[in-house]
Amino acid sequence: MERDFAINLLKKIQEDYNRIAPLFSSKRLFIPEDFYHFLPLIKEKEKILDLGCGNGRFFEVLSERDISYFGVDFSEELIKIASRRYPNAFFQKANALSLSFKDNFFDKIFSFAVFHHIPSLELRMEFLKEVKRVLKKGGLFILSVWNLLKTKKLLVLKYAILKVLKLNSLDFKDVFYPWKDERGEVLAWRYFHCFSLGELKKLGKKAGFFVKDCYEKKSGKESNLYLILQK
Repeated sequence: MERDFAINLLKKIQEDYNRIAPLFSSKRLFIPEDFYHFLPLIKEKEKILDLGCGNGRFFEVLSERDISYFGVDFSEELIKIASRRYPNAFFQKANALSLSFKDNFFDKIFSFAVFHHIPSLELRMEFLKEVKRVLKKGGLFILSVWNLLKTKKLLVLKYAILKVLKLNSLDFKDVFYPWKDERGEVLAWRYFHCFSLGELKKLGKKAGFFVKDCYEKKSGKESNLYLILQK
């Protein structure tokens, strides 16, 4: 994928999330089980970055902890919602490819269901290298992505055929997936890259991390992939 096309696609994703922010947040009021699963990794006094924080719901899990929480997202509208929901927390609109924090600043960085929205190998590597820059030596980076290769096989196949026929400018395993309102009207076609466990591990190693773990976790019909990296 050409860099200019990837940058424009990233801007589209940002615009999509700004447009659907209120409805998106209303469907993200519950606390996912995986938020609690990673709590034992967090120690007192640590600096925690929630990268792609959305409406800030991860802060709800951490609010009783003696830690410093920082939530960032590229959607200005979601940051506004997060700030209203949790006025005592730090939230900031930010570009994950160019964060404002100093080198070696965070002890742990979490990024739930964000990485699959980063288009192109080039931008994914920039994302990982920026995470590595602001992460302390020995610090952990925990990310999750949707396992669309398992749950949306026909959609992935459809876009692969379009790619072979040169009818789109996406990379292989890239898809657009609709976000619908309560009436079924499509409000946005969200971009996703469909990762495998092997691809995630390869990217982590290429960015200079040590891969501590990489696994799939199912919940009903849903399936997520998790990658735990150490600097």
